[in-house]
Amino acid sequence: MNLADEIKRLHELHQSGALTDAEFAQAKSKLLQDAPSSDTQNLVDSDNSLNQLNRFRRSKSDQWLGGICGGLGKLTGLESWVWRLLFVTFSFYFGFGLVAYILAWIFVPEED
Repeated sequence: MNLADEIKRLHELHQSGALTDAEFAQAKSKLLQDAPSSDTQNLVDSDNSLNQLNRFRRSKSDQWLGGICGGLGKLTGLESWVWRLLFVTFSFYFGFGLVAYILAWIFVPEED
């Protein structure tokens, strides 16, 4: 349940008489104190995304050309053949798969 649902539930309990004014105010303030702020949560999520992106490396062991698909496989948990299929599909149908692969080959460092 999100914060809005919890406050709505508390309000309904207060309206039905199950909670006094003091109990309602105390429960509401406790909910608001315990809830992480959305700004803090967004910062944590973006920090985790950056950490994931910084871990992206070209694979030495699972490579056909540059190791990009092997590195994406290690990063995401998908098999590397799925990434190869996606790059080929995007190259044939949309035209930017090969460009994206070459740019990644240039800018993504090789694993140690």
